[in-house]
Amino acid sequence: MAGGVKRNIVYLILLIIGYVGCSIIIGELSWIIPKDYKVYIDYGLILGFGYLIISSIAGIIYWIIRVEYGHPAAAALRSTVRVLGLGALVAMVVGALSSPGAGLALGGFMGMVVGFASQKIMSQILSGMMILLIRPFMIDDLVEVAGVKGMVEDVSLLFTTLRTDDDKLILLPNNNVLGSKIIKYPKRIEGG
Repeated sequence: MAGGVKRNIVYLILLIIGYVGCSIIIGELSWIIPKDYKVYIDYGLILGFGYLIISSIAGIIYWIIRVEYGHPAAAALRSTVRVLGLGALVAMVVGALSSPGAGLALGGFMGMVVGFASQKIMSQILSGMMILLIRPFMIDDLVEVAGVKGMVEDVSLLFTTLRTDDDKLILLPNNNVLGSKIIKYPKRIEGG
């Protein structure tokens, strides 16, 4: 795992050095390149190296998150960082090419899209935080939540995990848990 982080950090440093080197070379060759085209070459460099730098940062985040949460969660976060980073990069380039207002409008629109897309997830996270603060049940409690009866195995920000009598693991979204009736059964006394 640490090798993946180190590799991505070295790659990130090399990309930054490469971008600075290419910018210096383009600046030195300005007598060959017509001024009308230099702007497009500069923005091409920004977009190309920007994409690679964002992917490298997403890779660093992937390897850091993968240690604790596993591949699926880390891959989802890597994709999210990549999409948000590319959106910010495109908004920056559009703002620089046309006007700051256009870049700001594009950034605002992308913020709305991300906000609406993540509305359900944010609801689950806030519900998970409330469950962790209020603690209507604890791990190893026997409960019935949202029509499912089982032993509480885990409570995370997104899901509450119950193990049923027939040894099935049920993942309940926390907004469903918080919005439903919770029945807490008394603990069973062994041998009594």
